[in-house]
Amino acid sequence: MEDSRIVELYWERSERAISETSDKYGKYCYAIAYHILADPGDADESVNDTYLGAWNAMPPHRPSLLSTFLGKITRRISINRWNSRKADKRGKGEIPLALDELAEAVSAPGSPEEEVTAQELARCIDRFLTSLPKEEQDMFVCRYWFLTPVAEIAEKFSASPSKVKSALLRTRNKLKVHLKKEGFM
Repeated sequence: MEDSRIVELYWERSERAISETSDKYGKYCYAIAYHILADPGDADESVNDTYLGAWNAMPPHRPSLLSTFLGKITRRISINRWNSRKADKRGKGEIPLALDELAEAVSAPGSPEEEVTAQELARCIDRFLTSLPKEEQDMFVCRYWFLTPVAEIAEKFSASPSKVKSALLRTRNKLKVHLKKEGFM
């Protein structure tokens, strides 16, 4: 079923919207949740919470890219679940590891002034990502958006883990230079 029709089902408050979403995007949402939580049960719960989140958000929202909309909801819910259970022990440390890798290039907002510029920073990073070659962009997004382990990225791109780590390091260094040039560092 087309995404626009699925969104219409949400707007019509049809319960069929959930089953159609599950059929089309269930595996996608599960992959996002599992990469963050590393627990099948918690990932399933996050996906179910995603459907509820989508149900509650539509209307008033009418997403143009349903996959991105659902991915953002799943990611937020999964990270919140991870934070609530202090997943360092059970989550294989992927979140802190990925965030530590990015720490030199991007620091989290702390003061109110920094929070105001967070959207500008996001747009700057988007411009940076669109300037990258497709494979480099995809590796970066896999690692730092979907929090995919390096070994899985290597498998997906038919590369060695060391090649992926090197590519990610080079991309982070490019990002750091880009952010300095744009006045964010």
